[in-house]
Amino acid sequence: MTTDFIAALQWRGMIHDMMPGTEAQLQKEMTTAYIGFDPTADSLHIGNLATMMLLKHFQLSGHKPLILVGGATGRIGDPSGKKAERTLLEPEEVERNIAGQLSQMRKFLNFDEGDNRAEIVNNYDWFKDIGFIDFLREAGKHLPVNYMMAKDSVKTRLESGGLSFAEFSYQLLQAYDFYHLYSTRNCRLQMGGSDQWGNITSGTELIRRKCGGEAFALTTPLVTKADGTKFGKSEQGNVWLDAARTSPYKFYQFWINVNDADLPKLLRVFTLMSREEIEALEAQNNPQHTKQVLAEYMTTFIHSAEEAQQVQQASRLLFDKKASMDAFEALPDALFADVVEVLPSRSFTVEQWAACTSTVDLLAEALEISKGEVRRSIKANALSINKQKVSEAQSNDSPDVWPLIKGKYLLLQNGKKQHIAQKLA
Repeated sequence: MTTDFIAALQWRGMIHDMMPGTEAQLQKEMTTAYIGFDPTADSLHIGNLATMMLLKHFQLSGHKPLILVGGATGRIGDPSGKKAERTLLEPEEVERNIAGQLSQMRKFLNFDEGDNRAEIVNNYDWFKDIGFIDFLREAGKHLPVNYMMAKDSVKTRLESGGLSFAEFSYQLLQAYDFYHLYSTRNCRLQMGGSDQWGNITSGTELIRRKCGGEAFALTTPLVTKADGTKFGKSEQGNVWLDAARTSPYKFYQFWINVNDADLPKLLRVFTLMSREEIEALEAQNNPQHTKQVLAEYMTTFIHSAEEAQQVQQASRLLFDKKASMDAFEALPDALFADVVEVLPSRSFTVEQWAACTSTVDLLAEALEISKGEVRRSIKANALSINKQKVSEAQSNDSPDVWPLIKGKYLLLQNGKKQHIAQKLA
């Protein structure tokens, strides 16, 4: 069959390494490929999403994707890209993490229809019945130690303090995964991030040495920012696909705040927008508009159109000069809490609030400026509470005359800078 899979990935900048013969294999017939995911957490994060998009494009090109969950390998830990030994997970935690990840993976691929419908496999299913001696005979016999030592993932760890035999064996376990899927499901290709190249090619080598078969490897670049640092983390850590870990609002804001220079890469790697759509966006040369398009697209893709619309509305309220108290009150409590979390804030106990005998007192404390500066800003018509300009006549009013949003917040604005004053119960 003819496929545009490789051409599409090349344009999107999603190919890092590829074994010779891979493209010819994909053009010859519908091919089965897999990517492995170790259950180190109960949710995928943005870094995982980049490799999930490989499988998405693969299936859209007419090929058959397999998702391998590491029910066995997840209990060991992959040393690739890690400076220190992973903490071993308990079996119950591994199973819980697998369940969480699978609930998200099912959103991305077609598991129901067609010869190329996606399938999920768990390497615990074949490793649980293999004894240690049998595994050494089945796999360990065929990959020389010097071959395994030459892999970057091993060399790097040895240079930085060493690694355990358990982590050293991970390469062999992953190689056997590929051999098993090659033998039982005619899986001819393994894909993954560029840090997996050594593990993947160990699998192609085991297939060649053990049964004389030919298999292939393809990796995608790890997504980095324009400054070379790892992409997919916020100040709070990983940006997760689970709304309980990273709320839709914070997810949306993450994309809104990406660096302008990263936009071409992000549009190509994380969206299914066509080449024409992406190039049309870029031709507008309007990064802020492009970020809004990207943020809406990604929030809809991962959460829902309804969630995307809701977080957009919440974001606009902060900058809408005509926004009403009712509009803020109408936001779900959790969403409003996300909105105010990104703003500088000052929390007041009931006693501290009562000690502010005037609006000027409260503004000075909340904005951390002098009372004189507060009065000058009021005179210049620069201070607002809940989107209402504070007049000189209101300067000496008690803070209690201002209605509290959600019964505990005041939204303050000094020029273009917004703050939150929170009255604690």
